[in-house]
Amino acid sequence: MKSLTNVAPRVSKAVARSSRTYSSHKELMFGIEGRNKLLKGVESLAKAVAVTLGPKGRNVLIEQAFGAPKITKDGVTVARSITLEDKFENLGARLVQDVANKANEEAGDGTTTATVLARAIFSEGVKNVAAGCNPQDLRRGVQLAVDKVVEYL
Repeated sequence: MKSLTNVAPRVSKAVARSSRTYSSHKELMFGIEGRNKLLKGVESLAKAVAVTLGPKGRNVLIEQAFGAPKITKDGVTVARSITLEDKFENLGARLVQDVANKANEEAGDGTTTATVLARAIFSEGVKNVAAGCNPQDLRRGVQLAVDKVVEYL
C-alpha cells in the first residue's frame, strides 16, 4: 500500500498542469467590415500625425500619465502616443505606427510624410479591393512603384 505522502505531490502537479491557461480566445473579422475597421484606425492615427507635417505644421498636445502634458511636432512621438479603444481599429493604427517607427529608424526623419503616404496607399488599396482588384496584384504594383522611385533617387 502506498503512503499518502508519495501520492499528494503527484496529484498537485497534475492539477497545476490542467489549470494552466495558454492563451485567450481571438476575435476574428473578415471582409468589408474588417477592412473598414482597419481603415478607420489608420485614418485616426494619420489624421493626428498629419497636422505636424512640414514647416507650417502644428504642435500636438499629448497627455502623459505622470507630469505635465508633452507638446511636440514630431510625427513618430504623436504616433507612438496613440492607442485606440476598438481593438480592430487599434490594429490599423499599429500598422501605421510601425511605418513611422521604421522611417525614424532608417532616416531619423520623415515620419509624418511616411505616415501620410501609408494612409494614402492603404486607403486607395481598400477602395481597389472593394472594387474587385486582387490584393496581391495591388501589392505587387505598389512594390514595383517603390522600386522605380528608389531607382530614380
